[in-house]
Amino acid sequence: MNNQKLNIPQTVKMVITDFDGIVTDNCVYIDSNGGMTRKLNFKDIMAFSILKKQGYKIGIISGESNSAIDILNDKFNLDEIHTNIRKKLDVLKSIIEKYNLKSNEYIYIGDDINDIEALEFAEIKITVPDAVEKVKNINGIQITSASGGNGAFREVTDCLINS
Repeated sequence: MNNQKLNIPQTVKMVITDFDGIVTDNCVYIDSNGGMTRKLNFKDIMAFSILKKQGYKIGIISGESNSAIDILNDKFNLDEIHTNIRKKLDVLKSIIEKYNLKSNEYIYIGDDINDIEALEFAEIKITVPDAVEKVKNINGIQITSASGGNGAFREVTDCLINS
């Protein structure tokens, strides 16, 4: 396990993250009726609350849509929610433009091949230990100690708040 503290500059104003594999454990649970659910960790849920209370903006760019994102948005009034996105870089660029963010004013967190373009574009890029190898090999990427869905989003938040 990597106990290295993430290096997050105090200039950051917005956290933009993928959802499945970062805020969830990347698993889908299917019930006997064929309904799909996801597991969320309360540490990660609390991270959304902490970020909002501290005045940070939060964005989610997900390749899927799911009720967990809707619930978090309803609870915390997130700034940007983009679901069913195939070209995440285009959405990331539109968010940066909308909020007039400099490259050191946002973090992008992702874990799979559909995050690679956005991660390569971002100056401050973070992934999880269980990300695909191609993501973990991106130049300049930082890797959390906690895995996706098990406090990784909270780890990023705690490092940001305490930077």
